[in-house]
Formats: sequence, structure tokens, C-alpha cells
Amino acid sequence: MRLTLDEYSKHFKMSKEMINSKLRNKKLNYIIEDGITYIIVTRSSLDTELRNKIHNDKKASLAKEKVVPVVQVKQKTTVAMVLGLYQKENQQLKEKIVQLEIKIDKLIDDKEQMLRDEMAKIEQVYSSKDEQLKNILELINAKLASEASQTIHEIETIETKQTNTQKEESIIELKHYLKTLDLENYQKKVIKKRFLAVYSKDIRVIKQNGRIYLDFSKYDYSDLLEY
Repeated sequence: MRLTLDEYSKHFKMSKEMINSKLRNKKLNYIIEDGITYIIVTRSSLDTELRNKIHNDKKASLAKEKVVPVVQVKQKTTVAMVLGLYQKENQQLKEKIVQLEIKIDKLIDDKEQMLRDEMAKIEQVYSSKDEQLKNILELINAKLASEASQTIHEIETIETKQTNTQKEESIIELKHYLKTLDLENYQKKVIKKRFLAVYSKDIRVIKQNGRIYLDFSKYDYSDLLEY
């Protein structure tokens, strides 16, 4: 009976290193066939139980070797199969592209809506500011117009007062004027009689309420005031 190294190690409870050592020292009989080392064991050296066990193991090993292995036949790849696979992948890619385009369109729409909302808010703020500025300018213009009107009125009033004052200063009663001159009383009487004699003929002489007035802003009275 011949046993392989594995079988000998299994049945005799011996490590492969020890078996190889015995083989090198030629303590075991062996043969080599097709590169496989077989150890020769005589049946007489084996007890009945071990011999039966080795025999049964051999039968089981032979039965396994007779089992025809199931060979999985690989399906031959054809051009149609490759085209079908490409078409399927192409269709999947198209569906993914469509989904991505839908998402991109939605993102663009959301972004545009956000921009429109921001523009509306900005326009509303500027419109409110413009309205406030317009109201402020109107108030300022109204105040300036009021102040200008008041200033013009005050200037006109002052000018009117000045004109009236000048007129009052240029028109003077003869009696008061004669008092300002360094004349004797009889001289003043002569001059007064001279004015009374010509007041109805001479436009330079103004008579109101029985009093004679002189307007030095318009007329020269040197001929009547001589003495």
C-alpha cells in the first residue's frame, strides 16, 4: 500500500517535517511517480482498524475523482448584446441628463426670482427715499419762497418809508424853513408876503390848509428867498 505525504501525515499523526527527515535518512520506503512522492507501507505493519480506515478514505477519494465537474458554459458575447448594453447605458445617461437639466432650470428660476425680489426691494427703498427727498425739497423751497417774499416785503416797506421820509424832508413849510435862516423878523415877513403874492400864479408855491410849503426836491426858490 502506498500513501502520499498528506495521507501518511494524517493517518500516522506525524508532521511533514518529520516525514521528510525520515525520507532523507531513508528510514521510510518510498517511490516517486510523476513528481509525487509515495510512501510504501506494508499491510502487515498496520492494524485492522487503521487499514480499514485507509481503505475507506481511498474509496472516497476515488469516488470524488469520478464525479464529473459541472462546467459553466460561458455565454458567447455577440455584437447585438454589446449594442443592447450600449443602448441601455445610453438611455440611462439620457435620463440622468434630463434630470440634471430639470434641476439646473429650477436653480436658474430660483436665482432669477431671488434677483427680481432683491431688485423690487431696492426699487422700493429708492422710491421711498426719492419721495422723502422730494418732500424735503418742497419744504425747503416753500420756506425759501416764504423768506424771500417776506424779505421783499420788508425791502419794499423800507423803501416806501425811506421815500416818504425823503419826501417829508424835501417838502417843508415856509414858516419852519424861515426859522432856520439867520434873518430878522421883518425880513421873514417880507419873504412870506412875496410867496403869498405869487402862490396862485407860481406852481412852485404849494398851499395846503392855509399854509405855504416848499418842495426843494423839485424847485428852486432862490429868487423868492432873496433879501
